[in-house]
Amino acid sequence: MYTSISEFVMEWNQEASSTQKVLDALTDQSLQQEVSPEDRTLGRIAWHVVASTPGMLTEFGITVENVKNEAEVPSSAKTIADTFQKVSANTVTAVQEQWTDASLKELKNVFGMDLPKGVTLSLLIKHIIHHRGQMTVLMRQAGLNVPGVYGPSRNEWIQMGMEAPAL
Repeated sequence: MYTSISEFVMEWNQEASSTQKVLDALTDQSLQQEVSPEDRTLGRIAWHVVASTPGMLTEFGITVENVKNEAEVPSSAKTIADTFQKVSANTVTAVQEQWTDASLKELKNVFGMDLPKGVTLSLLIKHIIHHRGQMTVLMRQAGLNVPGVYGPSRNEWIQMGMEAPAL
């Protein structure tokens, strides 16, 4: 649970930056990569991260601009990445302007649960981390270079002239 807006902003900026790296590495062709016909494509997961962020904030009681045409997955990877950049900046601004450190302790009914507002912001970050992990698996299947998030990826170890750790 976050106890200050600055804690949230610092972690949001770090995790959103990592998510932005992943989104920036997508190609238009890769957006069609799927695990199975019953599951979301890479593009749909990426767009879900982008479009659901304002929706989650609204559920938490924060007023923020929704993504236009949120039901339609763009065919352009650049559009998805550029839209996330705007959503990410809007997230920080909205939280800083509408909540205070003291308000993070207030309870909010979210998805049928009474949670402190500081916990809801943690859910937002966990949500993008969860889907970022799904995206990186599909990126490998699509033959893309996966950017490192919490350290170098296999591709980045090779680019550094080093062997990636076996474990």
